[in-house]
Amino acid sequence: MSIDIKRASKNTNHPTSNKNLTGNNSFLNKEISFKTGFSDKKKLHIYAELSMLLSSGIDIKSALEILSDSFKSKIDKQLLNTITGNVVAGKTVSDALKETERFSDYEFYSIKIGEESGNLVTVLNDLTAYYKTRIEQKRKLISAFSYPFIVLITAIVTVTFMLRFIVPMFEDVFKRFGGELPPLTAMIISISETVGKYGYWVFIFGIFLTIIFYIYRRREIMRKNTSKIILSLPLIGNLVKMAYLARFCNAMALLIEAKNPLLQALELAKKMSNFYPLEKALDKIEENVLHGMNLHKSMQQFSLFDSKMISLIKVGEEVNKLDVIFKQLNKQYSEEVEHKSQVLGTILEPVLIIFIGIFVAIILIAMYLPLFQLSSGI
Repeated sequence: MSIDIKRASKNTNHPTSNKNLTGNNSFLNKEISFKTGFSDKKKLHIYAELSMLLSSGIDIKSALEILSDSFKSKIDKQLLNTITGNVVAGKTVSDALKETERFSDYEFYSIKIGEESGNLVTVLNDLTAYYKTRIEQKRKLISAFSYPFIVLITAIVTVTFMLRFIVPMFEDVFKRFGGELPPLTAMIISISETVGKYGYWVFIFGIFLTIIFYIYRRREIMRKNTSKIILSLPLIGNLVKMAYLARFCNAMALLIEAKNPLLQALELAKKMSNFYPLEKALDKIEENVLHGMNLHKSMQQFSLFDSKMISLIKVGEEVNKLDVIFKQLNKQYSEEVEHKSQVLGTILEPVLIIFIGIFVAIILIAMYLPLFQLSSGI
């Protein structure tokens, strides 16, 4: 998307723009947390449909009305009708979108630039590509973790059921026979009694912690500690990091290609990242670039960015092709995320199945050991 930003840069004193650039709240967070659930999938639909309709020669008012009719939800229709009404009243599409507070700064500035340069369709195509890539990355991560998660939950439920209901049945039988139980059997019975006494309290406490985490998930200390735990996990941490780096590179490629100044591109990419370590790193990087430091030198200060990324960005700065470099990095990281997601799913599946088998086998052996001893004694 090669767009002239000169006209847009003249309007940086627009009150809405200043408010969005200096506001403390992340627009990406608002996008996720607002009540109507206006998801990335819906945004992809909006930009793809608008691009197709405008390319066909339909005016923006008619395009928005057709788009509104394509939504089934009354809330979504109302939102699109509000945007359409604002456009009819004389506002630009970018300002109409911004007033809904459902769209990020990246979308606002991209569409504003597209309107003022006459390349709105090109901008809409790039936004479509951005959200398509973002949704695909989410699906890959969900695909990688969903099956292992289900298997793990099944393992916990199975073992808990055996400890809570099966083991006590054997315990009653052992009490009738009397005698000393094998150490393994005694340990399993002790665990079973503990689960019977405190299992429900542990379950309630787990729900309570989940609720607390959900309520305070946006707090800085919670985001910091959560991201630290995730990144420290073997295999999973590296996969999550690469997924966010791929998203960051994709955003930077589109923003720089749209002729956004580097500082503004970093600011918008930071708001779009929604990943605490990356946000904090970009805070410092933005400050360093503002004081004249090269982008690659500033990124060297953070272990979040690998040497390959820094080397390529250095080359991009030297030849003034940062957008091309970020595109290439996005492609590489996306391919790595896809590959490692498949590998992770392949590794975790048999590991978790073996994990379940071992626990069930230990419980069964512990329950049958006294019976074997009794039969051999007879």
